[in-house]
Amino acid sequence: MHLPASLRKYSWLAAAGLGLALRLFFVLHFPSEAGDTRMYEELARNWHDQGVYGLLLEERLTPVDTRVPGYPAFLVAVSAVFGQSRLAVMLCQVLLDMLTCFLAASLAGRLASPASRKRVATAALWLAALCPFTANYTAVVLTEVLATFLTTLALLIFVIAYEGQDVFRARIGKRSFRLGLWFVGGLVVGMGTLVRPETPLLVVAVTLALWARWRKPADWAKLSRATLWMAGGVILVLLPWGVRNWTSLGRVQFLAPRYAEQPGEYVPRGFYAWTKTWLVRFRDVYLVVWKAGEERINMEDLPPSAFDSGQERERVEALLGKYNEHTSLPPALDSEFARLARERTDRHPLRTYLWIPLLRAGVIWFTPRVELLPYSGHLWPPSHAWDEDPEDFLVTSGLGLLNLLYIAMAITGVWRDRAGRGIGVLLCFLVLRTAFLTQIEAPEPRYTLVCYPAILALASLAWDRFSRES
Repeated sequence: MHLPASLRKYSWLAAAGLGLALRLFFVLHFPSEAGDTRMYEELARNWHDQGVYGLLLEERLTPVDTRVPGYPAFLVAVSAVFGQSRLAVMLCQVLLDMLTCFLAASLAGRLASPASRKRVATAALWLAALCPFTANYTAVVLTEVLATFLTTLALLIFVIAYEGQDVFRARIGKRSFRLGLWFVGGLVVGMGTLVRPETPLLVVAVTLALWARWRKPADWAKLSRATLWMAGGVILVLLPWGVRNWTSLGRVQFLAPRYAEQPGEYVPRGFYAWTKTWLVRFRDVYLVVWKAGEERINMEDLPPSAFDSGQERERVEALLGKYNEHTSLPPALDSEFARLARERTDRHPLRTYLWIPLLRAGVIWFTPRVELLPYSGHLWPPSHAWDEDPEDFLVTSGLGLLNLLYIAMAITGVWRDRAGRGIGVLLCFLVLRTAFLTQIEAPEPRYTLVCYPAILALASLAWDRFSRES
Protein backbone atom coordinates (compact mmCIF):
# COMPACT_ATOMS: atom_id res chain seq x y z
CA MET A 1 0.00 0.00 0.00
CA HIS A 2 1.71 3.18 -1.23
CA LEU A 3 0.58 6.59 0.02
CA PRO A 4 1.24 9.73 -2.03
CA ALA A 5 3.61 12.21 -0.37
CA SER A 6 0.78 14.63 0.45
CA LEU A 7 -1.35 11.92 2.08
CA ARG A 8 1.66 10.62 3.98
CA LYS A 9 2.21 14.10 5.40
CA TYR A 10 -1.38 14.27 6.60
CA SER A 11 -1.06 10.74 7.99
CA TRP A 12 1.94 11.81 10.09
CA LEU A 13 0.06 14.89 11.30
CA ALA A 14 -2.98 12.78 12.21
CA ALA A 15 -0.79 10.29 14.11
CA ALA A 16 0.93 13.11 15.98
CA GLY A 17 -2.39 14.76 16.83
CA LEU A 18 -3.99 11.56 18.11
CA GLY A 19 -0.84 10.64 20.02
CA LEU A 20 -0.82 14.04 21.68
CA ALA A 21 -4.50 13.70 22.57
CA LEU A 22 -3.93 10.25 24.07
CA ARG A 23 -1.13 11.52 26.32
CA LEU A 24 -3.13 14.55 27.42
CA PHE A 25 -6.00 12.20 28.24
CA PHE A 26 -3.78 10.25 30.64
CA VAL A 27 -2.36 13.43 32.17
CA LEU A 28 -5.78 14.96 32.77
CA HIS A 29 -7.70 11.85 33.82
CA PHE A 30 -5.11 9.47 35.30
CA PRO A 31 -2.29 11.49 36.90
CA SER A 32 -0.31 9.23 39.24
CA GLU A 33 2.24 9.26 42.00
CA ALA A 34 4.74 6.41 42.32
CA GLY A 35 6.95 5.36 45.19
CA ASP A 36 9.99 7.23 43.87
CA THR A 37 8.12 10.39 42.87
CA ARG A 38 8.62 12.27 46.12
CA MET A 39 12.29 11.28 46.31
CA TYR A 40 13.00 12.69 42.85
CA GLU A 41 11.10 15.86 43.71
CA GLU A 42 12.99 16.26 46.99
CA LEU A 43 16.35 15.75 45.26
CA ALA A 44 15.44 18.36 42.65
CA ARG A 45 14.13 20.82 45.23
CA ASN A 46 17.20 20.55 47.50
CA TRP A 47 19.51 20.82 44.52
CA HIS A 48 17.74 23.91 43.21
CA ASP A 49 17.07 25.66 46.54
CA GLN A 50 20.04 24.60 48.68
CA GLY A 51 22.66 23.74 46.08
CA VAL A 52 22.99 20.25 47.59
CA TYR A 53 22.13 17.09 45.73
CA GLY A 54 20.84 15.26 48.76
CA LEU A 55 18.00 14.21 51.02
CA LEU A 56 16.88 15.14 54.51
CA LEU A 57 18.18 12.26 56.64
CA GLU A 58 17.73 12.43 60.41
CA GLU A 59 16.73 16.10 60.04
CA ARG A 60 19.95 16.92 58.23
CA LEU A 61 20.40 17.66 54.53
CA THR A 62 22.84 14.95 53.44
CA PRO A 63 24.52 14.50 50.03
CA VAL A 64 23.55 11.16 48.47
CA ASP A 65 24.23 9.07 45.40
CA THR A 66 21.11 6.93 45.86
CA ARG A 67 19.73 8.11 42.52
CA VAL A 68 21.64 9.34 39.50
CA PRO A 69 21.04 13.06 38.86
CA GLY A 70 19.65 13.10 35.32
CA TYR A 71 15.94 13.07 36.12
CA PRO A 72 16.22 15.51 39.06
CA ALA A 73 18.12 17.81 36.66
CA PHE A 74 15.17 17.53 34.26
CA LEU A 75 12.80 18.49 37.11
CA VAL A 76 15.03 21.44 38.02
CA ALA A 77 14.98 22.63 34.41
CA VAL A 78 11.19 22.41 34.23
CA SER A 79 10.73 24.21 37.55
CA ALA A 80 13.15 26.96 36.49
CA VAL A 81 10.90 27.74 33.52
CA PHE A 82 7.40 26.90 34.77
CA GLY A 83 7.75 26.78 38.55
CA GLN A 84 7.36 23.71 40.73
CA SER A 85 4.36 21.99 39.19
CA ARG A 86 3.72 18.32 38.54
CA LEU A 87 1.37 19.27 35.72
CA ALA A 88 4.17 21.20 34.01
CA VAL A 89 6.47 18.19 34.34
CA MET A 90 3.84 15.90 32.87
CA LEU A 91 3.16 18.25 29.93
CA CYS A 92 6.88 18.45 29.19
CA GLN A 93 6.97 14.66 29.30
CA VAL A 94 4.09 14.58 26.82
CA LEU A 95 6.13 16.59 24.32
CA LEU A 96 9.24 14.53 24.99
CA ASP A 97 7.35 11.28 24.46
CA MET A 98 6.00 12.56 21.16
CA LEU A 99 9.59 13.20 20.07
CA THR A 100 10.32 9.60 21.02
CA CYS A 101 7.54 8.50 18.67
CA PHE A 102 9.24 10.26 15.77
CA LEU A 103 12.59 8.74 16.76
CA ALA A 104 10.94 5.30 16.74
CA ALA A 105 9.60 6.05 13.24
CA SER A 106 13.09 7.02 12.07
CA LEU A 107 14.53 3.89 13.67
CA ALA A 108 11.97 1.71 11.89
CA GLY A 109 12.71 3.39 8.58
CA ARG A 110 16.40 2.60 9.04
CA LEU A 111 15.63 -1.06 9.66
CA ALA A 112 13.52 -1.41 6.51
CA SER A 113 14.70 -1.85 2.96
CA PRO A 114 15.17 1.44 1.04
CA ALA A 115 12.02 0.88 -1.01
CA SER A 116 9.89 0.43 2.13
CA ARG A 117 11.38 3.01 4.49
CA LYS A 118 8.69 5.67 4.23
CA ARG A 119 5.87 3.16 4.56
CA VAL A 120 7.51 1.43 7.54
CA ALA A 121 8.28 4.74 9.24
CA THR A 122 4.64 5.79 8.89
CA ALA A 123 3.43 2.52 10.40
CA ALA A 124 5.90 2.85 13.27
CA LEU A 125 4.78 6.40 14.01
CA TRP A 126 1.16 5.28 14.28
CA LEU A 127 2.08 2.35 16.49
CA ALA A 128 4.24 4.48 18.79
CA ALA A 129 1.85 7.44 18.95
CA LEU A 130 -1.12 5.26 19.91
CA CYS A 131 0.75 2.97 22.31
CA PRO A 132 -1.05 3.39 25.67
CA PHE A 133 1.79 1.84 27.67
CA THR A 134 4.35 4.54 27.00
CA ALA A 135 1.69 7.27 26.85
CA ASN A 136 0.47 6.35 30.33
CA TYR A 137 3.86 7.10 31.90
CA THR A 138 3.77 10.73 30.81
CA ALA A 139 1.27 11.17 33.66
CA VAL A 140 3.65 10.29 36.48
CA VAL A 141 6.85 11.92 37.76
CA LEU A 142 9.22 9.05 37.04
CA THR A 143 12.28 8.45 34.86
CA GLU A 144 10.60 6.32 32.19
CA VAL A 145 9.76 9.01 29.61
CA LEU A 146 13.19 10.65 29.68
CA ALA A 147 15.01 7.30 29.78
CA THR A 148 12.97 6.00 26.84
CA PHE A 149 13.71 9.11 24.78
CA LEU A 150 17.48 8.88 25.33
CA THR A 151 17.55 5.12 24.77
CA THR A 152 15.66 5.42 21.49
CA LEU A 153 17.92 8.25 20.33
CA ALA A 154 21.00 6.17 21.14
CA LEU A 155 19.56 3.15 19.31
CA LEU A 156 18.89 5.25 16.22
CA ILE A 157 22.44 6.63 16.25
CA PHE A 158 23.98 3.18 16.70
CA VAL A 159 21.86 1.62 13.95
CA ILE A 160 22.95 4.38 11.54
CA ALA A 161 26.58 3.78 12.51
CA TYR A 162 26.13 0.01 12.28
CA GLU A 163 24.91 0.40 8.70
CA GLY A 164 28.25 1.98 7.80
CA GLN A 165 27.53 5.71 8.10
CA ASP A 166 29.73 6.13 11.16
CA VAL A 167 30.59 9.81 10.58
CA PHE A 168 28.16 12.71 10.88
CA ARG A 169 29.03 15.80 8.84
CA ALA A 170 27.47 19.11 9.78
CA ARG A 171 27.92 22.75 8.86
CA ILE A 172 27.54 25.81 11.07
CA GLY A 173 27.87 28.98 9.02
CA LYS A 174 31.00 28.63 6.95
CA ARG A 175 32.51 25.96 9.16
CA SER A 176 31.97 22.25 8.69
CA PHE A 177 32.90 19.55 11.14
CA ARG A 178 32.73 15.78 11.53
CA LEU A 179 31.56 13.73 14.47
CA GLY A 180 32.02 10.01 14.91
CA LEU A 181 28.60 8.47 15.50
CA TRP A 182 29.99 5.79 17.81
CA PHE A 183 31.23 8.58 20.06
CA VAL A 184 27.98 10.56 19.79
CA GLY A 185 26.02 7.44 20.65
CA GLY A 186 28.27 6.94 23.66
CA LEU A 187 27.53 10.49 24.80
CA VAL A 188 23.79 9.87 24.56
CA VAL A 189 24.15 6.60 26.49
CA GLY A 190 26.11 8.53 29.12
CA MET A 191 23.24 11.00 29.44
CA GLY A 192 20.82 8.08 29.66
CA THR A 193 22.96 6.54 32.40
CA LEU A 194 22.44 9.68 34.45
CA VAL A 195 18.72 8.92 34.24
CA ARG A 196 18.73 5.12 34.59
CA PRO A 197 22.03 3.56 35.75
CA GLU A 198 21.59 0.34 33.74
CA THR A 199 21.66 2.21 30.40
CA PRO A 200 25.31 1.20 29.62
CA LEU A 201 23.85 -2.23 28.83
CA LEU A 202 23.04 -0.65 25.48
CA VAL A 203 26.74 -0.19 24.73
CA VAL A 204 27.38 -3.79 25.73
CA ALA A 205 24.59 -4.93 23.41
CA VAL A 206 25.95 -2.92 20.48
CA THR A 207 29.43 -4.29 21.14
CA LEU A 208 28.09 -7.86 21.06
CA ALA A 209 26.38 -7.14 17.74
CA LEU A 210 29.63 -5.71 16.38
CA TRP A 211 31.57 -8.77 17.55
CA ALA A 212 29.19 -10.97 15.59
CA ARG A 213 29.63 -8.81 12.51
CA TRP A 214 33.36 -8.00 12.75
CA ARG A 215 34.61 -11.31 14.10
CA LYS A 216 37.30 -11.71 11.42
CA PRO A 217 40.82 -10.49 12.34
CA ALA A 218 40.75 -8.02 9.44
CA ASP A 219 37.88 -6.19 11.16
CA TRP A 220 39.30 -6.12 14.68
CA ALA A 221 40.72 -2.63 14.26
CA LYS A 222 37.27 -1.27 13.38
CA LEU A 223 35.77 -3.17 16.29
CA SER A 224 38.31 -1.72 18.71
CA ARG A 225 37.80 1.84 17.47
CA ALA A 226 34.01 1.64 17.72
CA THR A 227 34.14 0.11 21.20
CA LEU A 228 36.65 2.68 22.49
CA TRP A 229 34.68 5.61 21.04
CA MET A 230 31.45 4.38 22.63
CA ALA A 231 33.10 3.79 25.99
CA GLY A 232 34.84 7.16 25.80
CA GLY A 233 31.56 8.97 25.21
CA VAL A 234 29.92 7.28 28.19
CA ILE A 235 32.84 7.94 30.53
CA LEU A 236 33.13 11.57 29.48
CA VAL A 237 29.53 12.25 30.51
CA LEU A 238 29.77 10.27 33.76
CA LEU A 239 33.07 11.78 34.87
CA PRO A 240 31.59 14.87 36.64
CA TRP A 241 29.18 12.63 38.57
CA GLY A 242 32.03 10.36 39.63
CA VAL A 243 34.14 13.32 40.74
CA ARG A 244 31.23 14.75 42.71
CA ASN A 245 30.74 11.45 44.54
CA TRP A 246 34.43 11.27 45.35
CA THR A 247 34.59 14.81 46.72
CA SER A 248 31.22 14.77 48.52
CA LEU A 249 30.94 11.16 49.68
CA GLY A 250 34.52 9.94 49.63
CA ARG A 251 33.89 7.03 47.27
CA VAL A 252 34.17 6.40 43.55
CA GLN A 253 30.68 5.88 42.16
CA PHE A 254 29.96 6.48 38.48
CA LEU A 255 26.48 4.93 38.51
CA ALA A 256 24.35 4.44 41.64
CA PRO A 257 24.63 1.98 44.53
CA ARG A 258 23.65 -1.56 43.57
CA TYR A 259 20.78 -1.62 46.08
CA ALA A 260 19.99 2.14 46.02
CA GLU A 261 20.92 2.31 49.70
CA GLN A 262 21.43 5.50 51.67
CA PRO A 263 24.90 6.33 53.06
CA GLY A 264 25.67 3.92 55.89
CA GLU A 265 22.49 1.89 55.35
CA TYR A 266 22.78 -1.89 55.85
CA VAL A 267 21.74 -4.00 52.83
CA PRO A 268 20.10 -7.39 53.57
CA ARG A 269 21.79 -9.24 50.73
CA GLY A 270 20.97 -12.64 52.23
CA PHE A 271 17.26 -11.84 52.32
CA TYR A 272 17.36 -10.71 48.69
CA ALA A 273 19.24 -13.88 47.72
CA TRP A 274 16.46 -15.91 49.32
CA THR A 275 13.71 -14.08 47.42
CA LYS A 276 15.58 -14.71 44.14
CA THR A 277 15.01 -18.45 44.64
CA TRP A 278 11.23 -18.11 44.38
CA LEU A 279 9.98 -14.57 43.63
CA VAL A 280 8.32 -14.28 40.22
CA ARG A 281 5.19 -12.13 40.46
CA PHE A 282 5.28 -8.36 40.80
CA ARG A 283 2.69 -8.77 43.53
CA ASP A 284 5.35 -10.44 45.70
CA VAL A 285 7.62 -7.42 45.30
CA TYR A 286 4.96 -5.30 47.01
CA LEU A 287 4.21 -7.85 49.71
CA VAL A 288 7.75 -8.95 50.55
CA VAL A 289 10.71 -7.13 49.02
CA TRP A 290 9.46 -3.58 49.49
CA LYS A 291 8.33 -4.31 53.03
CA ALA A 292 11.78 -5.47 54.15
CA GLY A 293 12.98 -3.20 56.95
CA GLU A 294 9.76 -1.16 56.85
CA GLU A 295 6.68 -3.29 57.58
CA ARG A 296 5.66 -6.69 58.84
CA ILE A 297 5.82 -9.55 56.33
CA ASN A 298 2.96 -12.03 56.61
CA MET A 299 3.44 -15.76 56.02
CA GLU A 300 0.13 -15.99 54.18
CA ASP A 301 1.46 -13.55 51.56
CA LEU A 302 4.23 -15.95 50.53
CA PRO A 303 3.48 -18.25 47.57
CA PRO A 304 3.83 -22.05 47.91
CA SER A 305 7.00 -21.87 45.76
CA ALA A 306 8.81 -20.18 48.66
CA PHE A 307 9.03 -23.54 50.48
CA ASP A 308 10.27 -26.95 49.40
CA SER A 309 8.83 -28.79 52.40
CA GLY A 310 6.76 -28.38 55.52
CA GLN A 311 9.95 -28.26 57.56
CA GLU A 312 11.26 -25.41 55.45
CA ARG A 313 7.99 -23.56 55.84
CA GLU A 314 8.33 -23.76 59.62
CA ARG A 315 11.89 -22.50 59.32
CA VAL A 316 10.83 -19.50 57.22
CA GLU A 317 7.98 -18.80 59.64
CA ALA A 318 10.46 -18.71 62.52
CA LEU A 319 12.80 -16.35 60.63
CA LEU A 320 9.95 -14.01 59.70
CA GLY A 321 8.77 -14.10 63.30
CA LYS A 322 12.16 -12.76 64.40
CA TYR A 323 12.00 -10.14 61.65
CA ASN A 324 8.49 -9.01 62.59
CA GLU A 325 9.51 -8.33 66.19
CA HIS A 326 11.32 -5.16 65.13
CA THR A 327 10.73 -5.15 61.33
CA SER A 328 14.49 -5.19 60.81
CA LEU A 329 17.04 -7.53 59.25
CA PRO A 330 20.22 -7.38 61.34
CA PRO A 331 23.31 -9.21 60.00
CA ALA A 332 22.73 -12.33 62.10
CA LEU A 333 19.16 -12.77 60.82
CA ASP A 334 20.18 -11.86 57.28
CA SER A 335 22.86 -14.55 57.33
CA GLU A 336 20.13 -17.11 58.16
CA PHE A 337 18.23 -16.09 55.04
CA ALA A 338 21.49 -16.30 53.06
CA ARG A 339 22.05 -19.86 54.32
CA LEU A 340 18.49 -20.78 53.34
CA ALA A 341 19.05 -19.29 49.87
CA ARG A 342 22.23 -21.37 49.40
CA GLU A 343 20.47 -24.56 50.47
CA ARG A 344 17.57 -23.97 48.09
CA THR A 345 19.97 -23.22 45.24
CA ASP A 346 22.10 -26.30 45.98
CA ARG A 347 18.97 -28.48 45.84
CA HIS A 348 17.62 -26.94 42.64
CA PRO A 349 20.29 -24.87 40.84
CA LEU A 350 18.32 -24.78 37.58
CA ARG A 351 15.38 -23.29 39.43
CA THR A 352 17.43 -20.36 40.72
CA TYR A 353 19.57 -19.75 37.64
CA LEU A 354 17.19 -20.67 34.81
CA TRP A 355 13.51 -21.27 35.60
CA ILE A 356 12.96 -18.34 37.96
CA PRO A 357 14.65 -15.86 35.54
CA LEU A 358 12.59 -17.22 32.64
CA LEU A 359 9.38 -16.90 34.61
CA ARG A 360 10.34 -13.38 35.66
CA ALA A 361 10.99 -12.48 32.02
CA GLY A 362 7.53 -13.73 31.14
CA VAL A 363 5.93 -11.70 33.92
CA ILE A 364 7.64 -8.40 33.06
CA TRP A 365 6.89 -8.73 29.36
CA PHE A 366 3.47 -10.40 29.22
CA THR A 367 1.44 -8.09 31.41
CA PRO A 368 -1.53 -5.76 30.85
CA ARG A 369 0.53 -2.84 32.24
CA VAL A 370 -2.22 -1.29 34.34
CA GLU A 371 -0.01 -0.47 37.34
CA LEU A 372 -0.69 3.29 36.99
CA LEU A 373 -4.39 2.86 36.23
CA PRO A 374 -7.30 2.27 38.64
CA TYR A 375 -7.66 -1.36 37.58
CA SER A 376 -6.68 -4.51 39.43
CA GLY A 377 -5.00 -6.43 36.61
CA HIS A 378 -6.74 -9.62 37.82
CA LEU A 379 -8.16 -11.93 35.18
CA TRP A 380 -8.31 -15.30 36.92
CA PRO A 381 -10.68 -16.99 37.28
CA PRO A 382 -12.34 -15.16 34.36
CA SER A 383 -15.93 -15.75 35.45
CA HIS A 384 -15.25 -14.38 38.92
CA ALA A 385 -13.29 -11.40 37.57
CA TRP A 386 -16.12 -10.57 35.17
CA ASP A 387 -18.82 -10.84 37.83
CA GLU A 388 -16.83 -8.72 40.27
CA ASP A 389 -16.04 -5.83 37.88
CA PRO A 390 -16.82 -6.12 34.14
CA GLU A 391 -15.10 -2.83 33.30
CA ASP A 392 -11.93 -3.88 35.11
CA PHE A 393 -11.97 -7.22 33.29
CA LEU A 394 -12.49 -5.66 29.85
CA VAL A 395 -9.78 -3.01 30.24
CA THR A 396 -7.26 -5.42 31.74
CA SER A 397 -7.86 -8.15 29.16
CA GLY A 398 -7.89 -5.62 26.31
CA LEU A 399 -4.56 -4.10 27.28
CA GLY A 400 -3.11 -7.55 27.88
CA LEU A 401 -4.12 -8.65 24.38
CA LEU A 402 -2.72 -5.43 22.92
CA ASN A 403 0.61 -6.11 24.61
CA LEU A 404 0.62 -9.64 23.15
CA LEU A 405 -0.16 -8.20 19.72
CA TYR A 406 2.80 -5.79 19.88
CA ILE A 407 5.19 -8.59 20.84
CA ALA A 408 3.80 -10.99 18.22
CA MET A 409 4.16 -8.34 15.51
CA ALA A 410 7.71 -7.61 16.62
CA ILE A 411 8.63 -11.30 16.44
CA THR A 412 7.06 -11.50 12.98
CA GLY A 413 8.97 -8.41 11.86
CA VAL A 414 12.26 -9.85 13.08
CA TRP A 415 11.62 -13.14 11.32
CA ARG A 416 10.64 -11.62 7.99
CA ASP A 417 13.44 -9.02 7.91
CA ARG A 418 16.06 -11.03 9.79
CA ALA A 419 18.68 -10.23 7.16
CA GLY A 420 18.55 -6.54 8.03
CA ARG A 421 21.76 -5.30 9.60
CA GLY A 422 20.38 -3.11 12.34
CA ILE A 423 18.00 -5.75 13.68
CA GLY A 424 20.89 -7.52 15.39
CA VAL A 425 21.58 -4.39 17.46
CA LEU A 426 17.98 -4.23 18.68
CA LEU A 427 17.82 -7.95 19.44
CA CYS A 428 21.01 -7.86 21.49
CA PHE A 429 19.65 -4.89 23.41
CA LEU A 430 16.28 -6.52 24.12
CA VAL A 431 17.78 -9.85 25.22
CA LEU A 432 20.50 -8.31 27.37
CA ARG A 433 18.19 -5.88 29.12
CA THR A 434 15.63 -8.61 29.79
CA ALA A 435 18.34 -10.86 31.26
CA PHE A 436 19.46 -8.02 33.51
CA LEU A 437 15.95 -7.29 34.74
CA THR A 438 15.45 -10.91 35.80
CA GLN A 439 18.34 -10.56 38.27
CA ILE A 440 17.30 -7.46 40.20
CA GLU A 441 15.49 -7.59 43.53
CA ALA A 442 12.32 -5.86 42.32
CA PRO A 443 11.67 -6.82 38.66
CA GLU A 444 9.03 -4.24 37.77
CA PRO A 445 7.25 -4.43 34.40
CA ARG A 446 7.81 -0.68 33.91
CA TYR A 447 11.54 -1.30 33.43
CA THR A 448 10.80 -2.82 30.02
CA LEU A 449 9.13 0.39 28.78
CA VAL A 450 12.41 1.79 27.43
CA CYS A 451 12.38 -1.19 25.03
CA TYR A 452 8.98 -0.38 23.55
CA PRO A 453 10.09 2.00 20.78
CA ALA A 454 12.41 -0.80 19.60
CA ILE A 455 9.55 -3.33 19.88
CA LEU A 456 7.23 -1.07 17.88
CA ALA A 457 9.91 -0.37 15.27
CA LEU A 458 10.29 -4.11 14.74
CA ALA A 459 6.51 -4.54 14.73
CA SER A 460 6.20 -2.01 11.92
CA LEU A 461 8.30 -4.31 9.71
CA ALA A 462 5.60 -6.96 10.05
CA TRP A 463 2.93 -4.39 9.21
CA ASP A 464 4.83 -3.39 6.08
CA ARG A 465 5.00 -6.96 4.82
CA PHE A 466 1.35 -7.48 5.66
CA SER A 467 0.27 -4.35 3.78
CA ARG A 468 2.23 -5.37 0.70
CA GLU A 469 0.88 -8.93 0.73
CA SER A 470 -2.68 -7.68 1.14
